[in-house]
Amino acid sequence: MAGRPRPQPEPQPHSPSASTRRRERWLVVLGVALHAVYMLSIFDIYFKSPIVHGMDPVPPRLSAAPAKRLVLLVADGLRADKFFEPDERGRYRAPFLRGVIEEKGRWGVSHARPPTESRPGHVSLIAGFYEDPSAVTKGWKANPVEFDSVFNQSRHTISFGSPDIVPIFCSNLPHSTWDTYPHEYEDFATDASFLDHWSFDQFQGLLNRSFDDIKLRQLLLQDKLVIFLHLLGCDTNGHAHRPYSSIYLNNVKVVDQIAESVYNLMENYFKDNQTAYVFTADHGMSDKGSHGDGHPSNTDTPLVAWGAGIRSPKFLAYTEKPDDGFRFVDDHKHDTPTPQDWALEGFERVDVNQADIAPLMSTLVGLPCPMNSVGSLPTHYLKLNKADEVEAVLANTKQILNQFLRKSLLSQIEDLISERDYDTAMKHSEELRRMALAGLHYFQTYDWFMLMTTITLGYIGWMVNLILHVLQSYTSFPAILLKKALLHPKNTSMKVYIGGCFFMGLSSIILLLEKSPLLYHAYAFMTIFLWTRIVQNFEFLKAVWRESSNVPFKHTLNLLISSVIALFVLEFLVISFFDRKIYTWCFLVLGITGSTYVAFFIQASPVLGIYIWLACWFLSVFTLMPAEIPENNNLVILSGALIILIAVASRWANSNCTTFWLYLTRANKRDSQSSKLYFVQVILVAISSIMVWLSTSHRSQNRELHSLHQLINWSLAGVAMVLPLFSPPSVLSRLTSIFLGFAPPFLLLSIGYEAVFYSAFSMVLIGWIFVESANLYCSEESGSARRRSLVDGSVFGYEERHLQLSDLRIPLLFVILFNVAFFGTGNFASIASFEISSVYRFITVFSPFLMAGLLIFKLFIPFMLVICTFSAVTKIVRIPRLGCYFLVILLSDVMTIHFFFLVRNTGSWMEIGNSISHFGIVSAQVVFVLLLFALTNIYTRDIVVSSRQLTARKVM
Repeated sequence: MAGRPRPQPEPQPHSPSASTRRRERWLVVLGVALHAVYMLSIFDIYFKSPIVHGMDPVPPRLSAAPAKRLVLLVADGLRADKFFEPDERGRYRAPFLRGVIEEKGRWGVSHARPPTESRPGHVSLIAGFYEDPSAVTKGWKANPVEFDSVFNQSRHTISFGSPDIVPIFCSNLPHSTWDTYPHEYEDFATDASFLDHWSFDQFQGLLNRSFDDIKLRQLLLQDKLVIFLHLLGCDTNGHAHRPYSSIYLNNVKVVDQIAESVYNLMENYFKDNQTAYVFTADHGMSDKGSHGDGHPSNTDTPLVAWGAGIRSPKFLAYTEKPDDGFRFVDDHKHDTPTPQDWALEGFERVDVNQADIAPLMSTLVGLPCPMNSVGSLPTHYLKLNKADEVEAVLANTKQILNQFLRKSLLSQIEDLISERDYDTAMKHSEELRRMALAGLHYFQTYDWFMLMTTITLGYIGWMVNLILHVLQSYTSFPAILLKKALLHPKNTSMKVYIGGCFFMGLSSIILLLEKSPLLYHAYAFMTIFLWTRIVQNFEFLKAVWRESSNVPFKHTLNLLISSVIALFVLEFLVISFFDRKIYTWCFLVLGITGSTYVAFFIQASPVLGIYIWLACWFLSVFTLMPAEIPENNNLVILSGALIILIAVASRWANSNCTTFWLYLTRANKRDSQSSKLYFVQVILVAISSIMVWLSTSHRSQNRELHSLHQLINWSLAGVAMVLPLFSPPSVLSRLTSIFLGFAPPFLLLSIGYEAVFYSAFSMVLIGWIFVESANLYCSEESGSARRRSLVDGSVFGYEERHLQLSDLRIPLLFVILFNVAFFGTGNFASIASFEISSVYRFITVFSPFLMAGLLIFKLFIPFMLVICTFSAVTKIVRIPRLGCYFLVILLSDVMTIHFFFLVRNTGSWMEIGNSISHFGIVSAQVVFVLLLFALTNIYTRDIVVSSRQLTARKVM
């Protein structure tokens, strides 16, 4: 897009030809295909599965297994500090396990690596490797790739617990006995400690049945038996009531009582002192009642081990130790001081990485380490003689080395063991293990450079193609070039495409020789195809360059300044994905510049300038507020009154039929009907505010959602969104009705200040409409013909004009507001942060798909408002909406390239998910925005923009 060589008094009408429409359809299809294929590239680059198949297990060559059976107790969501610290009366919440630490076994803190979620935590504990990055494509419940685990290697596994965890490891395991409770038991409105009792009761019942079942009795008496009880109570109560609540803290006592009961039950049943016990947690819980990131409250979990094969407590006088440089997977230092209120300084603390627990459990019962494990055996927990200890470490090392497929140093270590030089053998084993892990990472990232170069060139090629299409179809450049005989079409397409096919074939041969995946071919073909199209338009590019070099320097300078400003704004938006507070400064500045522009350049009413200033400053407040929205139902209720107040003001403004209001209002022939509709919508907003109070109060008192309240809430949300379809089609009336229509569901899904954000955001959108209308009115008033048309009350013309350089402001403002819709009250990863209370007025029984759907719908509501406003703006200023759409995609793809290099495959699920969602959000806009256009077209297709008599209509 470029500025005109000479100022034109009237923009020329633009009417795309049939060939242009066909070309656009193919361009949209190409864009969708390109972004879909290139979006998959991040999974080939960043999220390849580290799991290696085809290896043999490495059993430890021990003189005898330290234990015949193992009991694993996992208290889901149990924080280390809440477990070890005393309560307000100075009593410890886990007296039994504290007695174990002081008298029978070993203890420490298990350091979990983000993402600190239930699935990756249990995979780390039981399989010994950190979350398979490719799991992001399947969700946290599904197995993306089959993997080995302690349960697989066992002779038999018994397991009871959550339906989201136990089946991951046992559903396809033939030598297992397991059961889970129904999903309906996970009710966030109740005390969930009964779930822990359920798991224990099932195990106790199994042992009792074995006295009458000989086969079951024989199964229990065999060696290499693993028993796993998953205790979900702390996690569910932490989400629902927060980890400092009495319900959560009481649940800590419950899991301690269950650990004591399991210990007594096992010892009385077997009576052979051959059982090893491991108590730990998969992750912790933040003060907010969520988990996922790398905060110590989420990564630090308790670890207590005792029984057969476990060392007795070691008493040490605490001394400050220097930093040895070692870091756990959560970046915590080695030998971290134990908090004084834990009162455990005299007992040796042995911290481990969470994945180290898998080889510990395997060694205790004489099993091979899980074949995909990256855990290092924590020998300070094991009671073994020196020879068995080295053999166990070597088996652990061989298991990791098998993944690396490297045999050097191995024979040397074997010789050292034969010579009984255990210290040197241990040193070499640990060194080889570190080398193997580094080698695994090298092979994991081997193709990164080639893939990232190909994808980056592809995105650049796509953006150049977009620019070419906009220049050829939506600007005056083609007509100017033909008029000046600067464009001489040459039939070189065949030669260009033959050359492109040659390069495609060459790249395909190279990739086939390297046995690359099929998607690698798609990446290369797409990139070559895009650059082939660019070469095909080489003559047009040359003509544009020659014409641009002859225009006055002022126009070139305008183009450069516009490009720099656009790039600056886009980089600003990239930064805003990580720091929402930037939007505060953005709207503070916009408030001042917008009101100044209205006052001095448009010379509109001072009231409009003041409105723009106040609306922008009002919106600027919200990005200073915490992304984790604190609950404040009074604020939600008050925001309902604010919504009604804004609707009343808009209703009053709708009666104005002077100056720029001509484009926004119309004489309503169905005034009584529209008044009734407006009244009904206001009543629905008021009822929604009342239901916020009623539903929350009843749930807080009775710990359940009243079925009548639930029915009313669903009905309000559904009916309210249909009513805008029957509102008058003038710009302001329709947008006000849409604002009122989406208010009830948004209020019912709100828990705090985000309900007020809805009103502030809508005020800014309406301000955008006002400014564009005032700007158009002033520009039209400058032409006598147009002035005469307005005075006579004639119809406003609807011919779409060519795009100009100044029109770049519209897609740029759209991109800004679209991102504010995402991040104005948090971010799109709020689903991952599990702010589940947002849906409690519609459902409380755990239903992941319905709950996620409601959260996503809530996030989509501001987008709907932005798209509706954008459609109205393009109608008011008479520019092609599809042309603006291509410019939106062009601007988004500048950000896409940046986010492509910012994708992460380490960190919390929220951090990993954020990096993927950032890339996905901007990359998917080619489809996302188009789908939203289609969806909002239901509301905007019959919007009328006219002058006083309004006898014409533009249907999009």
